Amino acid sequence: MHSIIRNIAFSAAIALFSSFASAAVLNFDDIVGPDDIAAVPGNYGGLDWSKSGLNVITSEQYPFTPRSGHGRVTTDWIDGGPVASTIRFLAPTVFNGAWFSGYGDSSVRFDLYFQGQLVATSAELMLAEAPAFLDAGWNSAIDTVVVSTGFQASYAMDDFTFESPAQVPEPGSLALMLAGIGVVGTLRRRRPGH
Repeated sequence: MHSIIRNIAFSAAIALFSSFASAAVLNFDDIVGPDDIAAVPGNYGGLDWSKSGLNVITSEQYPFTPRSGHGRVTTDWIDGGPVASTIRFLAPTVFNGAWFSGYGDSSVRFDLYFQGQLVATSAELMLAEAPAFLDAGWNSAIDTVVVSTGFQASYAMDDFTFESPAQVPEPGSLALMLAGIGVVGTLRRRRPGH
């Protein structure tokens, strides 16, 4: 009997955690605008882009090489200088990172926030024409990503990758699962003959 309970608990744990393994990827290929440029819609991909100041480009533009497809995002071409683009998740989410290409004399980084508090900053990625992945460097849930660079329109971002909110385990769900496993273990120990 205890092997049946153990197998059920093990299968449930695998099923629960395997649903957290897949990621959502926004590649911006489905946004088309006049002259191959368009603002990222405010609710694109179920995120809030309204404060990002990012535009989608789909035409070939050196050194903004796409990672996949044709769409990628960049900042407005105004005034030069540092720029920070804010992207908000509608629910706590694990953000994985994104691919970047751009001018070799510039770099990008992520600042990650949860409930208004800075929780992590990624490494800086030096840009190049060949796309490279910038890992967020943080495996816990956040609600805001800020993409920072030293110069306006110095990068193109593609394949923005995150765990969909339904796949991020809620603390209450994990606590409930662990409590259930504890109860099964307690019952197993209390059985006569064990």
